[in-house]
Amino acid sequence: EVHLVESGGGLVQAGGSLRLSCAASGFTFDDYALGWFRQAPGKELQGISCISSSDGSTYYADSVKGRFTIFSDNAKNTAYLQMSSLKPEDTAVYYCAASSPSFVGFCLIATPADFGSWGQGTQVTVSS
Repeated sequence: EVHLVESGGGLVQAGGSLRLSCAASGFTFDDYALGWFRQAPGKELQGISCISSSDGSTYYADSVKGRFTIFSDNAKNTAYLQMSSLKPEDTAVYYCAASSPSFVGFCLIATPADFGSWGQGTQVTVSS
C-alpha cells in the first residue's frame, strides 16, 4: 500500500521560505512521478509542481515558477518542495501525490486523477 506523509508546513511572513517534505513508502522510488498540489479555501485544487523519475523532468505552474523548486532524494524515498519568496496568495493546504510507474512526459499531461496516491496535506499560511 502506498503511503505519503507531508510535513514542513506552517506560518511564515511574506517573503519567507518553507520546505515541504513528502515521505513515501509502498512503491519503488525509482520509477514514479510526484506532484505537489494546493487548495486554498473556496478555491479549486491547483497543481503547482511535478517531478518524474522517467526523464528527470520537472514542471511548475506559472504562479510559482522561479520561486518554488521540486526535488527528490531517492535514497530517502522523499520528495521536497522548496518554497521561497512566499506570498499571502500561497496560503493553502498543500498535498503531495504520487503515480508509480511513470513515463516520459507524464508531468506535462497529468491531471489530479492520474495520481493514485495522496498525502493528508499540510497547511501553509503566509502572513502579509
